[in-house]
Amino acid sequence: MLSRKPYHGRTRGIVLGFDVGTTYSGVSYAILDPGEVPKIQGVTRYPAQEHVGGDCKIPSIVYYDQAGTARAFGAEALQEHIIEQAEDEQWIRLEWCVDLWKLHLRAKHLAASHITDDDIPPLPAGKSAVDVLADFMRYLYQCTRKYIEDSHGGAVWKSVENHVEFVLTHPNGWEGPQQKQIRRAASLAGLVPNSPEGQARVHLLTEGEASLHFCVATIFASDALSRTPMGVVIIDAGGGTIDLSAYSMKLSPASFEEIAPAECRLQGAVLVTRRAAALLRKKLKGSKYGSPEILQQMTGIFDKTTKLRLRNAEDPQYIKFGTVRDKDPQYDIRSGQLRLSGKMVADLFEPSIAEIIDAFRKQQQTSPMPITFVFLVGGFAASEWLFTSLRKYFESLNITVCRPDTHVNKAVADGAVSYHIDHLVSSRVAKFTYGTECSVPYNAFDTEHRARQKSIYRGPSGQLALPNAFGSILTKGTRVSEKEEFEEAFAIRRTSQPACNTIEVDITSYRGSLAQPTWMDVERDQFSTLCTVRADTSKLARTLEGRRSPEGSLYYAIEIKVVLMFGLTELTAHVAWTENVSATI
Repeated sequence: MLSRKPYHGRTRGIVLGFDVGTTYSGVSYAILDPGEVPKIQGVTRYPAQEHVGGDCKIPSIVYYDQAGTARAFGAEALQEHIIEQAEDEQWIRLEWCVDLWKLHLRAKHLAASHITDDDIPPLPAGKSAVDVLADFMRYLYQCTRKYIEDSHGGAVWKSVENHVEFVLTHPNGWEGPQQKQIRRAASLAGLVPNSPEGQARVHLLTEGEASLHFCVATIFASDALSRTPMGVVIIDAGGGTIDLSAYSMKLSPASFEEIAPAECRLQGAVLVTRRAAALLRKKLKGSKYGSPEILQQMTGIFDKTTKLRLRNAEDPQYIKFGTVRDKDPQYDIRSGQLRLSGKMVADLFEPSIAEIIDAFRKQQQTSPMPITFVFLVGGFAASEWLFTSLRKYFESLNITVCRPDTHVNKAVADGAVSYHIDHLVSSRVAKFTYGTECSVPYNAFDTEHRARQKSIYRGPSGQLALPNAFGSILTKGTRVSEKEEFEEAFAIRRTSQPACNTIEVDITSYRGSLAQPTWMDVERDQFSTLCTVRADTSKLARTLEGRRSPEGSLYYAIEIKVVLMFGLTELTAHVAWTENVSATI
């Protein structure tokens, strides 16, 4: 068990950890009192769910009316009178947030041949994925505020409401563009002002690293785990995504370093249910029980019961949906129950299990040390078949696999708060190669250059050059400490002094298989722009002296460095140059 230190701040604070999940969402928090050891707690009361003691999550459901106004959230959306009103007034029900914002915002490079944009339910008219996320985050925030006021008193909330720190989690596979959308949603939700000061109170964290913090704080208590460094993989099996994170772990004293690039697969619990829905449609085609309404009912029952109960592929499985009068032996329906073979249900899990094993093997191959422990957390971890199947695989490799016996669905929210308090990970591994597009001087003796000679152009300096080159700054697999900087020098040539007043540099990631990518016209689809760095260099431009090309043309030159920092949970980039013999950033 982690020995947490007292909070060293001078004034009271609070940190909220948000887990907006596929099927369920929740919030955890810790009140930070100077000199006191922080205690992580979950919000366990929500509207229409007050009677459920200790339930730390609500369904990820939103109802919108025809005007695009959010009318009901979470457990409220499951109340009978809300469902009736929704039907009467033709409200739009958005269920399984992964289908809405996680998939609408998903990084397009994630392996998802089983999911296309056409498969994702459309959003209400006038609503973007960011709007939906903002509406749901606003609701969670309002519920959290009321819970803290009711549990700790209004004065406590009043003392911290203007400087709340937020830790917002997201899948391992998300990058700059998706992180930018989350920050925008936080601002739209009213969590923080849309200002540098406001955004400084928003901290983004991968679900994998959040799960690590949860495991350290609540599970790792054995002395046997603390003596020497060991390789550990955290599998966060959620509703939409499955995130794998690999670390070198030593608990005495606590020391954690990422040892392999994080993995993210779109094969969570919802995808098992989607496959079940397709199976039921096919099996009951032509039956009186094959109507969309009954199929939807059966799918929901499968999701809540059958999917969790499977333990043995040899045993038949049942979906109880009707009464004793409902029967159709031709379609394996008797006494209101649909019979499915155990193998048929087990096969629905296979794509998810195969993706987990494939992701683990990639991390195992990259890791500089053997993996000896695997910890399975997340809502999907409650599946007995998933756990049993993974344990069988890992034990064949002499790897111990463990699963928390309780609260696996609060791992991300609790871990998000622990991240802010405990900050256990000291280094991370670059998932991709990062750099920027550039031009290079033409070299007639280089075969790669000669193959591109149709693209040769003469730059402002008169030198022959080739476009579409890639200047690597940080290569995939590099272990990066929190304050470590990576930089690369580039030269910018312009034909006029005013053209030097501003500089824009695109930061690009490469996720292909080449160890040293040098050309962006090779595997073009493996490159994507993460962000654009803009710099005001007007002061520098006024001091530049013109130069002459061999042909006599006037041009101006600026020498810059593109600097990346990757040690924290978000990549940061800036442009540096020398001005009046002093470094300016």
